[in-house]
Amino acid sequence: MTIEFPSVEPPSEDVRAQALARHAVLTKPVGSLGRLEQLGAWVAACQGECPPRPFTRPRVVVFAGDHGVAQHGVSAYPPEVTGQMVANFLAGGAAVNVLANVAGATVRVVDLAVDSETSVGDLKVRRGSGSIDREDALTPDEAERAIETGRKLADDEVDGGADLLIAGDMGIGNTTPAAVLIAALTGSEPVAVVGRGTGIDDHGWMRKTAAIRDALRRARPVINDPVALLATSSGADIAAMVGFLAQAAVRKTPVILDGVVVGAAAIVAEELAPGARDWWVAGHRSVEPAHALALGHLSLEPLLEFDMRLGEGSGAVAALPLVVMATRVLAEMATFDSAGVSGPA
Repeated sequence: MTIEFPSVEPPSEDVRAQALARHAVLTKPVGSLGRLEQLGAWVAACQGECPPRPFTRPRVVVFAGDHGVAQHGVSAYPPEVTGQMVANFLAGGAAVNVLANVAGATVRVVDLAVDSETSVGDLKVRRGSGSIDREDALTPDEAERAIETGRKLADDEVDGGADLLIAGDMGIGNTTPAAVLIAALTGSEPVAVVGRGTGIDDHGWMRKTAAIRDALRRARPVINDPVALLATSSGADIAAMVGFLAQAAVRKTPVILDGVVVGAAAIVAEELAPGARDWWVAGHRSVEPAHALALGHLSLEPLLEFDMRLGEGSGAVAALPLVVMATRVLAEMATFDSAGVSGPA
């Protein structure tokens, strides 16, 4: 199966150098703001101008979908919670809604594969997915349609004025396919990627490990074909997220990555659109063990380590104020000359 993305242009190295040079003349010792300086330079490089522009429309898109493997005891919550949480997002009652309100972002939720009717299902690819430990998650056509849907979502958001994007996830059981994708593409064993997800007990952990082992056996023959891998081992929500992350990079729009599910989508997106990772920053490191493997694979260092594992885009939104601060420091701090302050001797 082939889906082609245009070549990804990297953020401007010339502008990054300009940003770092500007940091050297701001009213502070060079390097004293640590990673905030590198982060601001990344934003400037993504925007192609220094000083960078303040963000005016950060946007969170939550990808919702059910997973057949959730029927086999790999989650602490029943599958019907996915549809219920979609309604909660729409009512503004989820954690990511609150965090986004504080951070100045807006939230959109899209039903790609919820196994019930929702009011945001106009882009639904199918209801649920195959149980990946014993069958394919999607047909080849569904996988391609999901990726294209995600690609269109990125285009719609950027064309609508979004200048920073965050992908979030909602789907009971979705850390299982995420772990399989990460294990497959990083060459890891099942026990290295199995986490507690929503808070499973030891028996649930053993069931989840067995499901990931069996799913990984099915995934390995197609690891060199990203679209076939998504059809075999993901779900329409994750496949759409892959298209979204890849297209955001094609559209030169910075992205803050969330946790393990988004991390799994990201490593597949990097396979489909090499160089996309240069347009992403890791908002946090989840306590899910597979997430550290994904970030290592992408050579991304997280901005936060808060022991978060909720999903929804929550960890990325928690890091958004740091990205905003890094941008505004570079744009708004006085230089030694403009402030009449003596520079270093």
